[in-house]
Amino acid sequence: MNHGRFPALVLALALLGCGDSGQPLQQPVPEPGANPIEYPVSLWDQRLEGETMLLVHVDEFGNVDSAAVDSTSGRPEFDSAAVAGARKLQFTPGRRGEHAIAMWTRLPVRFALDSTARVGPAVPPATPRQP
Repeated sequence: MNHGRFPALVLALALLGCGDSGQPLQQPVPEPGANPIEYPVSLWDQRLEGETMLLVHVDEFGNVDSAAVDSTSGRPEFDSAAVAGARKLQFTPGRRGEHAIAMWTRLPVRFALDSTARVGPAVPPATPRQP
């Protein structure tokens, strides 16, 4: 698979699945609580920090059924830890009007020595990047 085209495919599928009913669209929101994303020990020991941007598919029940790296931290260990942990997160599902819907969202995961691994607010998928 050409990873440079993955975000465009995700956006196209997300737009197709959401439909345009004119009702307001709300992004999924990570639920507060335990953070399942673990800071890789080897990178912690080296005092390294980074941020991985993920594309996460959240179903209508708030479960993550797919996660992939949208923008790498530059460290495979951070990226792998972010994907593995994101699959264990629970969300308040996205909504179109009053209806919970499955949708893709972008999720920043920051690995910082002063706060271990931190999940940011979910944001809509960006417009497709040109290859």
